[in-house]
Amino acid sequence: MTTLLHIDASARFADSTSRKASAAIVAEQGADTVIRRDLAEGLPFLDETFTSATFTPPENRTAAQNAALALSDTLVAELQAADTIVIGTAMYNFALPASLKAWIDQIGRAGVTFHYTETGPQGLLNGKKAIITIATGGTPLGSDFDFASSYLRFILGFVGITDVTILDKDGNAVTALAA
Repeated sequence: MTTLLHIDASARFADSTSRKASAAIVAEQGADTVIRRDLAEGLPFLDETFTSATFTPPENRTAAQNAALALSDTLVAELQAADTIVIGTAMYNFALPASLKAWIDQIGRAGVTFHYTETGPQGLLNGKKAIITIATGGTPLGSDFDFASSYLRFILGFVGITDVTILDKDGNAVTALAA
């Protein structure tokens, strides 16, 4: 049984190049279960209650802290359940949509998706594969003006997902990206 997490981050729907490309990738994977997460409606940004909750042991959290982490817990559980993550995103102003950055902030949790060791941080989401398709509106992936692809590769690696393929809008793997 394979589980795939399908994330779309484009603010566009009907005419979205990245949504069409990510849907095609999901169909090609033939997963038994597909978890769908559409970020177009946005996610909450981190606030004081959220950040203090992440530094508080679960048994000592207040009701407000538990509520602040509830969505994050759901997003992390989706990621933990997935064998493959497919992300379809647009590039806005040479970087990620704010909704995708908010998702990253929600899932980047010390002690949950990564932990610190004597030699530095270590990701806890090992053994997963990510396929990312980015519609850039003309900015070449891997260029000096692309602040999205290398960041996505880095942050996924930070949480332990190192098998990352980044595709351009035509489905071509982009290899000239910093790891």
